[in-house]
This record gives sequence, structure tokens and C-alpha cells, in this order.
Amino acid sequence: MRVLLTHTPAMRSAYYGPRPLAALRSIATVTLHESDTPLSARALAEAAAGCAIIIADRATPGTAETFAYAPDLVAFLRCAVDVSTIDIPAASAAGVLVTQATPGFTDSVAELAIGLMVDLARGVSAYASDFRARRVPQPRPGVQLAGRTLGLVGHGRIARRVAEIAMAMRMRVLATDPHAPPQPGVERVPLNRLLAGSDVVMPLAVATEATRHIIDARALAAMPRGSFLVNLSRGQLVDEAALRAALDSGHLAGAAMDVGSAPDQWPDPDLAARPDVTATPHIGGLTPEAAEHQAMDTVRQVQALLEGRIPDGALNHADAHRLARLSRTAG
Repeated sequence: MRVLLTHTPAMRSAYYGPRPLAALRSIATVTLHESDTPLSARALAEAAAGCAIIIADRATPGTAETFAYAPDLVAFLRCAVDVSTIDIPAASAAGVLVTQATPGFTDSVAELAIGLMVDLARGVSAYASDFRARRVPQPRPGVQLAGRTLGLVGHGRIARRVAEIAMAMRMRVLATDPHAPPQPGVERVPLNRLLAGSDVVMPLAVATEATRHIIDARALAAMPRGSFLVNLSRGQLVDEAALRAALDSGHLAGAAMDVGSAPDQWPDPDLAARPDVTATPHIGGLTPEAAEHQAMDTVRQVQALLEGRIPDGALNHADAHRLARLSRTAG
């Protein structure tokens, strides 16, 4: 079984380390992508010639052109949860299986969320920048988070972990989500009440057309003056022009973001450069534990395919008629 691993050398060092790579090589013949430029479209198909499986990092899309020009391809495994850049209907039409990894980054992202919130409340980054630049910092009162209210827009795994930590800090936690089950200690409220009653708003909803710009000019205006926004989910949840205006007017005291509209979901550079913004380059899940969890998921998926099983994380197995090739090979 031949497998193409699309991660660039830098991406491999961060997201597909020695242990999962060794585990993958123990069950398959692995072709590595050695260029620093991510593959896409027909170039990806050409690189995957002779490979039955592609394991794709989040920067490598799965396009209709890829599936059309990769006749040997049986399965396209995403080493991440986000499959928004994979044309699943095109994969299904070609008979190619698409899978995703499970979210092993819950703790990692939740911890960063709390850190960014504390940073905004106490001005940690601003003070650190002053000291590094040999400027004399001007101490000023910060915001004590104990007794304040955190509003979670979306109440999935990450939001629930954030809520646990925030409640341990003696924060009041509100959440809005029409689908998630309740969580002890968290008050479920409509979005308008959450916005109006929160000192910190944290959008952690799934990115869909329905949630695009769920934090827009109207939502930002509904937040109390002097409140904070923290976004670690998807850049498209926040209208960045409206956020810029809310910061310019002083309505928001600050914002923190790990995601945005720049390539690979990085924060917008102009927003990230503002003194009232704390930004990180989409590193919420970038810990060895989180990265290895998802890489090992793909190893388990390859093993399942070798054994003739539908792997966990399969998204379109009913249409993946090329899987029959693996059964013939196994036989």
C-alpha cells in the first residue's frame, strides 16, 4: 500500500512527528512531500501517482481536479477535523473515500482561550512588548475576571472545557447553542442576552453559512462598552470590518484572535498589528499531544483500510466505490 503524506517538512515537524510517521511506515510505503510549497489540484494528483491513499494536512485542499486526475487514489484522509477545503461531492463522484480526524485539541485550544482572555484583561502582551523594546511600561488597572461573565457562542467540546476552567476561576458562564446538551453551572440563554450580558464573548461555533459573521456590527454593538472578544474557532465567524470599527470607536476594549481571514486561517495582519489586539498564528491545536492525536488517527484509518474496514471518521463511504480495489488487493 502506497501513501502520500502531503505535509511540507515544516508541517511534518509540527503536525506529523517521528512516532506517527514510524507507525505509518510500519504498515505502508510512504511518499513524503519534500517541497516547502503545499500541493494542490493537478499537482497533488501527479504527486500521488501510484498511491492509493493521500494523507492531507489542513493546508492541502482536495479539489475536483485532484480527484479527476488521480486514478490510483482510493482514499483522501484529512489529518484534521476541518474538511471545508475538500470537495466531498467531487470525491464521491469519483468514488474516493474522504475521512477526517477526531478533535484531539480540546484541552490545547481551551488553555489558549483562557490565556488570551487573561492577556486581554491584564495587558500582559503590551507590558511584555514595552519591556522588550526598552520602554518604561505605564502600569494601569486591569480587569479581574473572577465575578465577570464569559459568553460562549457555541457549546461544543472546546466551549465546555473553557467553561469548566472559567467557572473554576469563579466566572459566570453563559452559552448559546440550539443543539448542545446542558452543562452544570452554565446558563443557556439566547444570543441577544448573551451578548448584552457578557464581559468577554468567545465565538466557538461550528463554521457554516448560518454562522458566518455571527459576530457582526449589530452583535458587537450589543456587547457592553469596554468588553472583550476572543476568537479561536474560525475566522469567518467574525466580521473583521465591524470588529475594526468597534475597536476604533473604543466600544470594545480589545480583542484576541488565533484565527482570521488570512491564508491558513491566520488573523488578518492589519488587525493583528493593532495595540488593542492580541493575535497568535492559528496555534490553538499546536501542541505535541494534540498534533500526535490527529496524526495517529490517520495511521489507524490506514490500518482499517488495509483490513477491509470502514475507518472511523469516514464521511462518504456509501459513495466510495474505489474501496473495492483494496478488497481485491487484500484477497
